[in-house]
Amino acid sequence: MALSSTTTDTTQIITVHSDRIDAAMAIQFKEDMRNEAEGGAARVVLDLTGVEFIDSSGLGAIVASMKQLGRDRRLDLAGLNPFVEKVFRLTRMDTVFKLYPTLDDALAPTTE
Repeated sequence: MALSSTTTDTTQIITVHSDRIDAAMAIQFKEDMRNEAEGGAARVVLDLTGVEFIDSSGLGAIVASMKQLGRDRRLDLAGLNPFVEKVFRLTRMDTVFKLYPTLDDALAPTTE
């Protein structure tokens, strides 16, 4: 699984360079996420722009990655295509993660 990472002042952006996160790559995804996110910013944005398919194993791997970050860090998701977003909504994972239509939306200043 190919992931890359960049960090801004307050946010680490991890980009997935694969069109699938499924059972065949879920374990590798979790390991790569742990390596990329280790010691990073308090907020991590997972850029899923290139991901076209996700199954329950992939969903579980993303949840596990969120838990690996610990309580003091947050994982947000950006760039979900309609199919991937539908999986998150059907499983109600949209109540666990903050979903952004694009990476730019995720990085835009908020008034929260």
